[in-house]
Amino acid sequence: MARVLVTGGTGFVGSNLALELEKQEHEVIILDEKSRDTSKDFKGKKIIQPLEEIVDPTTHYWDSLIGPVDILFHQAAITDTYITNIAEMFRVNLHLSMDLFELAVKKGCRKIVYASSTAVYGDSKAPYKEGVTKKAPINPYGSSKMALDQFASGFSSYHASNKDWKDQKVIVVGLRYSNVYGPREKHKGNMASMIYQLAQQISSGKNPRIFKDGEQEREFNYIDDVVRANFLAAEAKESCIVNCGTGKPVSFNRIIELLNKVLGTDKKPEYFDNPNPKTYQSRIECDMSLAKAKIGFEPRFDIESGIKAYFESGFLTA
Repeated sequence: MARVLVTGGTGFVGSNLALELEKQEHEVIILDEKSRDTSKDFKGKKIIQPLEEIVDPTTHYWDSLIGPVDILFHQAAITDTYITNIAEMFRVNLHLSMDLFELAVKKGCRKIVYASSTAVYGDSKAPYKEGVTKKAPINPYGSSKMALDQFASGFSSYHASNKDWKDQKVIVVGLRYSNVYGPREKHKGNMASMIYQLAQQISSGKNPRIFKDGEQEREFNYIDDVVRANFLAAEAKESCIVNCGTGKPVSFNRIIELLNKVLGTDKKPEYFDNPNPKTYQSRIECDMSLAKAKIGFEPRFDIESGIKAYFESGFLTA
């Protein structure tokens, strides 16, 4: 059993991760700025405090509120890809993360798993392969995650090569998420997955609305696979940054077909022009070979089984 800290622990990925960690009898502490109903089933310690106050060395909040942890799962971030305030995006997603990593290690943590994103690849041609595909983010969110990846690589390399740390190996693993969907995402509103948003439209009797011509493709990761990837990353023997996708992109038209099937409906898509074509990734596809090699991760849910599981959970139309 490990003592773990989950930042963003009342959010979508964080709450699912925290609940599964508890199920496996780990001692779990969640940290978040907000207390969302996604964590109502959580029985462990919940700290509702801005991350900037936790990492501020003058507050000593780490010692008084958190204490020693074995693993840090860092899920907290600004995830809204439409935010254009670069300074704020980098303050939260990069600089606070840097301070958090440094403080966690200083306080004895030796394993860090953090959320990156396939947004770092931007408009580069798919499939995306780590270390090969050019990183060309097309929005501040993607740029902030690219910068965090760069810091994480340098941070882990420093601790690997510094003789003062030779007996205290620090492992940092970044997971580049790709369109995660599943239970407990409702609070995200317009940043919830398109699967959830389209299901809401259909279940309310409306036709689902998507960009012309609906053949844009995405990889959709069911939350259970993402949680499992975090668990596997925590067992990694060396630092790395890997894709956390499916390797099987699917069109929005196909998503609507599958939603109609599970919901027992026959709604037709309504197409409209993409208002931001220059900042839109029309195809997202990940090469998953490095994730398999480095952390042993292979997705178990394809799009059909993922949507079916989501529907059976009762959260899809909630």
